[in-house]
Amino acid sequence: MVGENRAQDLRAKHNVYGDAFRWHFIGHLQSRKAALVSEVCELCHSLASESAARKLTIPALVEVNLSGEATKSGVTPEELPALLEAYDDVRGLMTMPPATDDPEASRPYFRRLRELAERHDLRDLSMGTSQDYRVAAEEGATYVRVGAVLWQR
Repeated sequence: MVGENRAQDLRAKHNVYGDAFRWHFIGHLQSRKAALVSEVCELCHSLASESAARKLTIPALVEVNLSGEATKSGVTPEELPALLEAYDDVRGLMTMPPATDDPEASRPYFRRLRELAERHDLRDLSMGTSQDYRVAAEEGATYVRVGAVLWQR
């Protein structure tokens, strides 16, 4: 499976590689890009608005902003129930903790996401990157984003 975080790059890469990969969208989902994401991908990891939910037609993970950082997308934990009601095919949750050099600093965010998923009976968790994927896996991640570790020489 390959994740892409920009819709325009998704289109270009899909034109080259087609169905050689299973495509997931992991970037910020704008409602105007939902049709393209629905056409190419099997899962969207970043549903965060009702306007995008109205246009998306594939299974999704709701992005939850647990850190409260203004630079991060996602709904607050308090907004989560409303978005879950607005979209029928939510499979789980996604989060991005604050950037840190210490993988253990991400653990409270991953644990909180798992607890939210359990509370809402959701099975999938997209959390963790190349630098903290081990902690994410320990906390229940079903998807991790490990691009950087694959390209290191």
